[in-house]
Amino acid sequence: MGDKYIHKDGIVYLNQYHIVFCPKYRRKVLVDEIERDLREIFDEVALEKDVEIKALEIMADQVHMFISFDPRQPLHELIKAFKGRSSKLLRDKYPKLKSRIPSLWTRSYFCCTIGHSSEEIIQLYIENQKHV
Repeated sequence: MGDKYIHKDGIVYLNQYHIVFCPKYRRKVLVDEIERDLREIFDEVALEKDVEIKALEIMADQVHMFISFDPRQPLHELIKAFKGRSSKLLRDKYPKLKSRIPSLWTRSYFCCTIGHSSEEIIQLYIENQKHV
């Protein structure tokens, strides 16, 4: 098997997803220090959950993540961890996020599996989101 596959605990996998989610009402609140803090929170969650963030683009009104993780972890629980932790910490630190919107994130999200052949294409797409 190619070197792109991960070997761990009796399992070999390539489990990658492109994830997109947005603040409530597509409010353009993910800027400046909020964007910086959001990146740190995502890095902490990724480390705790053993998730590799292969690409991350935070725009004012949406987040694009390209992640790789052990398929024995349910995707919806990982997304819940990213969104839940960031919502709690950011809303506690920045009161304007509480006054302008009832919750930081919408309840929905987009996810799409990524095979190894399109990995570079997805990374480029995410990296270029701010320039579109």
